Amino acid sequence: MALDRFFRRRRPQQQAGADLPDLWTQCPSCKEGVYNRDLEANLFVCPKCGHHLRLDAGKRVDVLLDEGSFVQLSGRVHPTDPLGFEDTEPYAARLARAQAKTGRPDAILTGTGTVGGLPVTVAVMDFAFSGGSMGSVVGEEIARAAEHAAREGSPFLLVAASGGARMQESALSLMQMAKTTVALEGLTARGLPYISILSDPTTGGVTASFATVADVILAEPGALIGFAGPRVIQQTIRQHLPEGFQRAEFLLEHGMVDDVVDRRQHRAYLVRLLGVLLRREVGA
Repeated sequence: MALDRFFRRRRPQQQAGADLPDLWTQCPSCKEGVYNRDLEANLFVCPKCGHHLRLDAGKRVDVLLDEGSFVQLSGRVHPTDPLGFEDTEPYAARLARAQAKTGRPDAILTGTGTVGGLPVTVAVMDFAFSGGSMGSVVGEEIARAAEHAAREGSPFLLVAASGGARMQESALSLMQMAKTTVALEGLTARGLPYISILSDPTTGGVTASFATVADVILAEPGALIGFAGPRVIQQTIRQHLPEGFQRAEFLLEHGMVDDVVDRRQHRAYLVRLLGVLLRREVGA
């Protein structure tokens, strides 16, 4: 074979439809590529810059609870479309697509488990399902989980990740703000701690209701937390807004959250915190 023909040879082409594994993830913050196995071992925190990538609800449960302790409570309530809402597509079609993507009826996962051997009830919002938007099912499941915690005498942990109220359910969604807040009063009556963890993002009606009425409010580093967007606020108050004013660290400095905790420290932090709140020794 002539040398010129050798160097002109084409490389084998991948067959159409062949699947190649996704081995790398680009960090949204530093733009560096991270090997997925390393990223998962680091609890989806970029090992190069510390950026906290978003977690789905199942992985979040694995991060918080003792291994093998989780027992699911949610999943029996399914969303409907009572308003027959349609914008660029029917609401029912949006729901079906989100359910197929996440394998969940709606943007919430609740259940029981243990943290350092201590029984807890947990509710985790799933941003992968329609941006973690709060509809009637999300509100119902959080209320049921809070009521379960009150009945069983267990602390209640909630992880917020949401763009706010679900517009396709209109007033039915906004009603969940009051519903969830009232349900949480049962914990107060029993003297049981309620701890919320605000992840990126926590905004809108979720921020304005159950996510920020906890006894202890924690946040992940760099998490976007707020009610309205920066542009809306700036146009309303007609003032220049400081850099990063809706990020976790700024809110810690101004008293809206109690602490900013690296995800890799969450379980150990909760073990210590629950031990203090319940005045008992809790195992690591």
